[in-house]
Amino acid sequence: MRENRLRNILNDGKPSIATHIHTVWPSIVEVIGHTGLYDYVEFVGEYGPYDLHDLDNLGRAADLYNMGMMIKVDQEPRGFLAQRAIGSGFQSVLFADCRTPDDFRECVKICRPDTPGSGGSYGVATRRFSYMGYGGGQDYIDALNEIVVAVMIEKGTAVDQLDEILEIEGIDIIQWGPSDYSVSTGKIGQWTAIKPVEKMVIEKSLAAGIQPRAELNSIDDAKYYLDLGVKHFCVGTDVSILHQYWKTQGEGFQKALEGM
Repeated sequence: MRENRLRNILNDGKPSIATHIHTVWPSIVEVIGHTGLYDYVEFVGEYGPYDLHDLDNLGRAADLYNMGMMIKVDQEPRGFLAQRAIGSGFQSVLFADCRTPDDFRECVKICRPDTPGSGGSYGVATRRFSYMGYGGGQDYIDALNEIVVAVMIEKGTAVDQLDEILEIEGIDIIQWGPSDYSVSTGKIGQWTAIKPVEKMVIEKSLAAGIQPRAELNSIDDAKYYLDLGVKHFCVGTDVSILHQYWKTQGEGFQKALEGM
């Protein structure tokens, strides 16, 4: 069983840096690993197509560089997707679209072993993360108990019940979701109006001893969050990085070639 890098970081109170990918090409994980600068890679599975073989291959690529892998899973079937990703070697899961405290409790349950003490729903399964021990040993149980549970706070109902959610044992990371929040509250695209809500979510999370994480496009945006006490970041997304490069270069060439 591999050590859970993000869990160790959280236990030690250290900061972390990650990046997002949509692609299922494992070589991109290796490219990120070659920098030696990132603690884990978040595969935003909610946003694109993939299959179970892709999860195994992404996990293998991350192992080569001692990086962790996080998956962002769809609202449904979140239990199946999260448990199969864990079986592929993903050591953290980001759950989207939770609305009530019971939704958040279920997310924790999904990641924990089905033992009397853990109260989880993850049973014994021969999957990549536990080869070749089948899964009946204490190391298997320990690995499941160390899976990092991250949750999106992005629905109006979740914000309304934030105090109760922050009391749920087993939630490790809070991620603010401004777009979903703006839609679910009827404040579509009103980024300035909902900014104070983000600040409140971050401050309450820190007060409850749960680490907030910020998703940014650039280090230029980090100071605001650092001043609030945030020390976990996920920066950039492969498709956005490529789009911005192609747009900038394309516009430059179009201008250079005008009149030819």
